[in-house]
Amino acid sequence: MDWSLMGGPADTWDQTAAWLKSIPESLPEKPKALLVISAHWEEDEFTLSTASKPGMIFDYYGFPPHTYELNYPAPGAPELATRVSQLITQQGLPEPRNTDRGFDHGVFVPLLVAFPDADIPILTLSLTKDLSPEKHLILGEALSALRDEGVLIIGSGMSYHNMRAFRTPAATAPSEEFDHWLTDTIESDSGDARWNRLSNWLSAPQARNSHPREEHFIPLMIAAGAARDDAGRKIFSDNVMNATVSAFQFG
Repeated sequence: MDWSLMGGPADTWDQTAAWLKSIPESLPEKPKALLVISAHWEEDEFTLSTASKPGMIFDYYGFPPHTYELNYPAPGAPELATRVSQLITQQGLPEPRNTDRGFDHGVFVPLLVAFPDADIPILTLSLTKDLSPEKHLILGEALSALRDEGVLIIGSGMSYHNMRAFRTPAATAPSEEFDHWLTDTIESDSGDARWNRLSNWLSAPQARNSHPREEHFIPLMIAAGAARDDAGRKIFSDNVMNATVSAFQFG
């Protein structure tokens, strides 16, 4: 959208949009399904949406009227939910709960740009309210087999998410410092080192400054856990609203 409607430069998100549009071409093949972990869904226990036709959840406020008329009619993936539950319980983890939850904006906003045809089945998976990095890494590891089954695992969040600092000079240096640490961590040659550093992310420089509450950071843990020893790399970075934000890919 034209970001001037929100008081910023009109092209604020243009580079992000261009990167999202490029994702399908960067993949070895079209995904059979998407597993999306959104920063905007937390439950007491890990929860899957088994809805076959997920609805829309407009979980934001103060945006232009047209943003409440968006529609992303991608089908749900109840069969994939069964497979995910199987993988989780096989690792001795508690069986996830089920719900018929629809798509929140952490799901439909990026996917409207990246996969506009809305023809790939989508399964959404919640975070847990404790936001434990280790717990989410372990869950990701349990799901690693999906990567060989044509499922694209997407952690939808943000590498920097300090809402009070955005649009101010206070975001610039801390976001750069944290991003440097995060890039070194994701691109580590050792899966064990990456796991340990992400588990202890609060010891990173500017960690709490970059994430006063870490719900936008934790989706990355599931993706990293699923990758385990596979290489990770930064595939996108931009300065948005005075902050450095980046995206990462594994494998």
